[in-house]
Amino acid sequence: MNPRIAVALLVVGVAALGAIVLAATSGGGSEPVAGENEFAGASMPQGLFAPDFELKNQEGERVSMRSFRGQPVIVTFLYTHCQDTCPIMAQTVRGALDDLGHDVPALAIAVDPPNDTPRSARTFLAEQRATGRIDFVLGSRAELRPVWHGFGVRPQRVTEEHIARITLVDARGIQRVGYPGSEATPERIAHDIALLERQTG
Repeated sequence: MNPRIAVALLVVGVAALGAIVLAATSGGGSEPVAGENEFAGASMPQGLFAPDFELKNQEGERVSMRSFRGQPVIVTFLYTHCQDTCPIMAQTVRGALDDLGHDVPALAIAVDPPNDTPRSARTFLAEQRATGRIDFVLGSRAELRPVWHGFGVRPQRVTEEHIARITLVDARGIQRVGYPGSEATPERIAHDIALLERQTG
C-alpha cells in the first residue's frame, strides 16, 4: 500500500478513536460540534491527490475526477448487492446533501465487479432514493484497481468485507477529510463540505 495512504488511514483511525473517547466522557450527550473553521472528520495528509480516472456511471455516462475540479466531491465505496453497510453509507451521503441544502458531486466507487452492473447500480440507487444525487462509478477490476489503490481501499471479497469509508475531495482534487464508516454522519459531512466550499470561495 502507498505509504502516504497508510499514514492517512492511521490518522483517520486515531481521530475516530479520539471521537469515541470524547463521546464516552461527555456523558452520552449529543455529538460535539466542530468549530466553524475546523473539520469534524479526520484531516488527511497534505497534498494527497485523489486518483484521476475516466469511467462510466450507472447510466453509461462518462465520469472523471478531473471534471469536478472547482467544487468539493464526496467519495464512498459501495457494492450493489450489499444488505447492511452500503445502504447505511448511501443514506449517510444523502442525509449530508439534505443537511447541506444543495447537492455537490457524490460518487460511489464500485468494489465488487463484475457483480456491480449498470442495472444493479440503478436498482440500488432507486432503493436508497439516491437516483440523481449519487453516481455509481463502474468498471472492471483492472479499471477500478488504480482508483481503489489511490484511495487506500480494498475491494469486496467473499472472505473479506471492503473498507467502509467516506472521503471528501476538495476543489483542487486533493483528499482532505476522511471518515471511517462508523464515524461518518450527515451532520459532520455537511459541516466539512460547507467548510471546503468556504475555503474555495
